[in-house]
Amino acid sequence: MDKKQASYGKGAAMMAPMDVSVEAGNGRESDWLDDDGRPRRTGTMWTASAHIITAVIGSGVLSLAWAIAQLGWVAGPAIMLLFAFVIYYTSTLLAECYRSGDPENGKRNYTYMDAVRSSLPGTKVKLCGLIQYANLVGVAIGYTIAASISMRAIRRADCFHSRHVKGQDACRSSSNPYMIVFGVVQIVFSQIPDFDQIWWLSIVAAVMSFTYSTIGLVLGIVQTVANGGIQGSLTGLSIGPDVTSMQKVWRSLQAFGNIAFAYSYSIILIEIQDTVKAPPPSEAKVMKKATGISVLTTTVFYMLCGCMGYAAFGDEAPDNLLTGFGFYEPFWLLDVANAAIVVHLIGAYQVFCQPLFAFVEKWASARWPDSAFIAKELRVGPFALSVFRLTWRTAFVCLTTVVSMLLPFFGDVVGLLGAVAFWPLTVYFPVEMYIVQSRVPRGSTRWICLQMLSGACLVVSVAAAAGSIADVIGELKDYRPFSG
Repeated sequence: MDKKQASYGKGAAMMAPMDVSVEAGNGRESDWLDDDGRPRRTGTMWTASAHIITAVIGSGVLSLAWAIAQLGWVAGPAIMLLFAFVIYYTSTLLAECYRSGDPENGKRNYTYMDAVRSSLPGTKVKLCGLIQYANLVGVAIGYTIAASISMRAIRRADCFHSRHVKGQDACRSSSNPYMIVFGVVQIVFSQIPDFDQIWWLSIVAAVMSFTYSTIGLVLGIVQTVANGGIQGSLTGLSIGPDVTSMQKVWRSLQAFGNIAFAYSYSIILIEIQDTVKAPPPSEAKVMKKATGISVLTTTVFYMLCGCMGYAAFGDEAPDNLLTGFGFYEPFWLLDVANAAIVVHLIGAYQVFCQPLFAFVEKWASARWPDSAFIAKELRVGPFALSVFRLTWRTAFVCLTTVVSMLLPFFGDVVGLLGAVAFWPLTVYFPVEMYIVQSRVPRGSTRWICLQMLSGACLVVSVAAAAGSIADVIGELKDYRPFSG
């Protein structure tokens, strides 16, 4: 796969570069072309930082209060800081792999997969592609679930307000109709053929991301003040009649996955780096500074959102701060926040799925180059309609919608996605590429330390995945398919 996704809001960083033809001997064109014959890049440390922050801040922030509630005031923030450090460090390693060979004049790698392909053998390239595409399918399912929950939350908030009732069992409704509505919208937007034609959708999604995250933060602060003090404990969720010791362990591990999901952005770092202007200084140096600024900014924001949510609700913090109905009023503000989530997820779904659509269609075109079923198109505005595109993309959206209706567990899905993608895409491949790129001697102290970091993160990923799977199994015991 050439590009990942987004947390939402990842579109601004992932614009596909244009191919430019240069006439031999035309010296004037060299003034606006880079060393690879593509339009001169103009990005700076600040624009790269903005891209990363936009990419990272997403609906994963809504589950951080729940994650801290499982771990407590000591372990929760500490684990969040640890993930921030690991993400920062492995991102600096990945930044070194943008150019193969010389850091200022070497061959550029435009995407994450290009970097993997230039440094690692074919088997690992295929494995990386498989993990990426599988993660994209999982993200599409997670986004469908999250969007339907927010749409249902708008209806429930209005119901609570008009009927003056409260409680998890009041105003209940199925999420299935909302998943279907979301799926229909995605079928329409999926007919936009190219990633670079949905830039406006990505910008809108990024604005919505900051909107609902900020509302969640403000509501957490207001609730904490209203409570007259800070809720929660040093060790987190208490073991008792409703929570066994084993459930405490599984939920704590799942919290690791939720935090990892919230920080995920390494998969698009190379694409962001490809927007930075040519050396000097080298793109890697600029990107390292941008990564430091953005990870610090994001961590402060995450700490505020997660900690204020936990301070407001303690052990009762919901797995989705804006839809778990810790908050009931002001209902109109909750409606605005949840509407922002839905709009954001409409854009984020496309940002993540367009690379997968493009991969399948490129493969089909190469496999059957003369097929009118695949090649013939009818353009209507931003849409390019072909029988194959309409069939394949519609089938994909329908499949993810049906699976979402079978597994409508937001927190569990978020934790599982974060756990599965964290080690291979954020740690393993960046470490392995850096070792090859920087020619780190096998058996050296640096090589051993890098392998220890990778091994430790593998253990965390496996444990977090186990926690999420265990929670899904527990939810399925009392769940009837398509019951919403």
